[in-house]
Amino acid sequence: MPCSRLGACPSLPEVEALALDLRGRLDGRAITRVHIAAFSALKTYDPALSAIEGTLVDDVRRHGKFLDIEASGLHLVLHLARAGWVRWKDEVPALPPRPSTKSTLAVRVVLDERDGLTPGLDITEAGTKKSLALYLVRDPLDVPGIASLGPDPLTEDFTQERLAGILAEAGRKQIKGVLRHQGTIAGIGNAYSDEILHAARMPPYKPADGLSEEEPDHALHRDPADPRRRRRALPRARRERD
Repeated sequence: MPCSRLGACPSLPEVEALALDLRGRLDGRAITRVHIAAFSALKTYDPALSAIEGTLVDDVRRHGKFLDIEASGLHLVLHLARAGWVRWKDEVPALPPRPSTKSTLAVRVVLDERDGLTPGLDITEAGTKKSLALYLVRDPLDVPGIASLGPDPLTEDFTQERLAGILAEAGRKQIKGVLRHQGTIAGIGNAYSDEILHAARMPPYKPADGLSEEEPDHALHRDPADPRRRRRALPRARRERD
């Protein structure tokens, strides 16, 4: 069965790329069913999961490392943790998945039929530690992890001055820990913080308030020679054909 693996999402660039990809795939599509194969993944009970069945997808957005599928006023919010994957299926099985400790499948989102095919999303999680989380809420801020997020570094108002202020306020804390803290800056994980510090030529244990005036700009991954000071392009979501 054809399948596109849209990417593992430990950090902001991958989740942003995944949101963009899914926005194109899901725009105007109807969600007909949501099957839970790993009950530990579902973190909410009100509204009931059945409330989103039959709704039309309006948008797909990102909040930090959370993926938000908005459909008719409801939000299906997903956090992939360390080992989560989203796989696009051109056609999903007609029968609901059975819960099994031997399967990596956690959630299946079934879409409306088109051209004789019923596509969907298989959300899987490998490994023994299960941290993947699914929420159905009326407002994204009903998800505690989203409500406590710090500013998003991909927004236009996340300037050099704002970053410098955040780092100064963090004091002698190690800069890697400051970058990774979701309540301080949203979306940066372990791997991406390493990439940022490597590109900026900073040691991870450097005190946050010990940066020179130029270093916060380097940490933003910007090209000083570009007068528009644009951020580097996000990496594309990885895809594999099975």
